Amino acid sequence: MNFFDSALGSHPQALDLRSKRLEVLARNIANADTPNFKAQDLDFRSVLKETQSEPMVATHSKHYKQAEPESAGGLMYRIPFNIAFDGNTVELNVEQAQYGKSAADYQATLNFLEQRVSGIRKALRGE
Repeated sequence: MNFFDSALGSHPQALDLRSKRLEVLARNIANADTPNFKAQDLDFRSVLKETQSEPMVATHSKHYKQAEPESAGGLMYRIPFNIAFDGNTVELNVEQAQYGKSAADYQATLNFLEQRVSGIRKALRGE
């Protein structure tokens, strides 16, 4: 399994995070008319960086403890350009644009992963 992890690189983790971001953006779009709903987004870069780095370990009793992450799972609230009267922070045009960009990023990551798997198949067949 370690061979496949190194062969596929960070693409499986990136694909999973991109999928989670699409879910968050879809939730924002679905709740565009819900009063007091706060739009959220996933900070892709910071979450991917966290999944790739090894956790810090204190090797001495006088070392400081590692700080807790600010938000669970990298979710953060989006700051709206225009505030709605009902307290909803979803701006449909912004969410739709972000969703389209995120969908294109997801497809690109899926293509990279597909090319890696195809290369491994060819190598195993001896082509």
